[in-house]
Amino acid sequence: MSQANPQPDARDLTLATTVHRRLREDILSGRLPPGQKLKLRDLAESYGAGASPMREALSKLAAEGLAEQLEHRGFRVAAAAPGQLDGLIRSRVLAECAALRESIRRGDAAWEEGLLLAEHRLHRVARSLDPHRFVTNPEWEACHLQFHQALLAGCGAPPLLAFCDRLREEARRYRALSNTLAYPGRDVAAEHAAIARATLERDAEQAAALLAQHYERTGAFVGADLGCGGE
Repeated sequence: MSQANPQPDARDLTLATTVHRRLREDILSGRLPPGQKLKLRDLAESYGAGASPMREALSKLAAEGLAEQLEHRGFRVAAAAPGQLDGLIRSRVLAECAALRESIRRGDAAWEEGLLLAEHRLHRVARSLDPHRFVTNPEWEACHLQFHQALLAGCGAPPLLAFCDRLREEARRYRALSNTLAYPGRDVAAEHAAIARATLERDAEQAAALLAQHYERTGAFVGADLGCGGE
């Protein structure tokens, strides 16, 4: 009588989900940089998980394109290739500028108030926790996300907003690289203020142009660095 294949332990599946979420956040935030080897033993110790849930989490990350499986050599964080960055920025510019123009056309007083509040909150929070070097401030990151979402919130097209959110999340690890390269030389606060001002003045072409430049500056900083480094 043949024995049935053992089913994955429920606890392992739950742990794999938790580890996947934590690894994904660490990759997107840049704490695990592009190209870094993901050694099973080291990860199991760092994330408090056994080999089985860790492999499950890594396989899922590979399916999402955030990790790469190396033949007989485990996993590594997916490379941040210049060509991928160019395509991502182009996609963001096309999608978000369309959503921004539609928000300017359709947005009501409540949308304007939401954008004003989001820009005010972002302006009041320090971008870095250290005045001398870049150290991510989680509060600023949260306000930054809310600002960019508020810009587009008036478009009245939830599927488009969901697509923009997905592109924004994919861009997070590239932006994490940009933060370390551009800080403090880049005046991001001034860029945000200019985008908000043009948007509230209902100047769709100027607002869209400023938003596109905002993303393209990130691409210029990161692309130059990627061109000098390895994979």
